[in-house]
Amino acid sequence: MEARFNADTARPAVPRHDARELTHGGVTAEIELDGQLYTLRITKAGKLILTK
Repeated sequence: MEARFNADTARPAVPRHDARELTHGGVTAEIELDGQLYTLRITKAGKLILTK
């Protein structure tokens, strides 16, 4: 994970996550939010698709 810092507060501005790290080098990862499961997929064209 790489975070950019806000120069005024020295706190991370927006968290950044590498999609290939989330998928452990594969093409899919499951992401849970409030008990709901989502699938993140990297397409052959290098685009991201998030589905419920």
